Amino acid sequence: MTFVRLGGTAHHVVVDGRGPVCVLSAGLGLGWFDWDPVAALLAPHRTVVRFDRPGHGLSQGSTAPPTLAGEADRIAGLLDALGLPGPVTLVGHSIAGLHAEGFARLHPDRTAALVLLDSSVEDRPRTTGSAWTVPAGTVLTALGLPAALGPALRRLALRPDTAPPAEVRRVYRTSRAWRGPLRENARYGAVAAELLALRRTRPLPPGAPVTVLAAPDGSARWERRQRTLARRLGARYEAAVPSGHLVMRDDPGTVARVVLETGGAGGQEAA
Repeated sequence: MTFVRLGGTAHHVVVDGRGPVCVLSAGLGLGWFDWDPVAALLAPHRTVVRFDRPGHGLSQGSTAPPTLAGEADRIAGLLDALGLPGPVTLVGHSIAGLHAEGFARLHPDRTAALVLLDSSVEDRPRTTGSAWTVPAGTVLTALGLPAALGPALRRLALRPDTAPPAEVRRVYRTSRAWRGPLRENARYGAVAAELLALRRTRPLPPGAPVTVLAAPDGSARWERRQRTLARRLGARYEAAVPSGHLVMRDDPGTVARVVLETGGAGGQEAA
């Protein structure tokens, strides 16, 4: 466990294992520990990098509005600070699937492979998010609700929550753990619009395999959208069944297998 300062913000990073580098980036409101089951399976074969975006996990909060280019550069900056310039396998879950694809398009020479794990999917530009969320987070924080109810709200949202209880209390009792995701949610539409625009000008790196690993969970509409994403990107499609949206928790074995298959044995060896 370490902290890397980028742009004045301290980022919490955990690195495990040895071998070609694999970066795991979690969805909205999640922390490094949500990858624990997958990281344990990958570490014998890969150098596994997990990090918390600002306001997530143990990372310091930030008032800067999230952008797609900013998130891609954040990953590049963290890898530079760790002495792991690439190329790497990127695994992006949910909203972080947008960030991972953005990284692959903006930093193609640093991308060995891409896995989109039940990724967010947007078919048309949407420049606005939920603008009310940031003021709402300020009000909730002023009322002291994160400290009083934070861990319980996570358990309610993610039943059953298999994350370490001590880490959940450590993270979700803080106001930053709610401000950060609310800020990201408010900018979701703008970030998605950035990616749609980027697809028209910056291709994915040639030769870098892409897999869309979805969790349809009985939703035919969601499965169609994930299959459409795979076709659009020229990616291999696979469904994790049965699994909910937190595939890394519900089916870590499938996630690890797909990462190893997609990333192959290439990439940078750890020093």
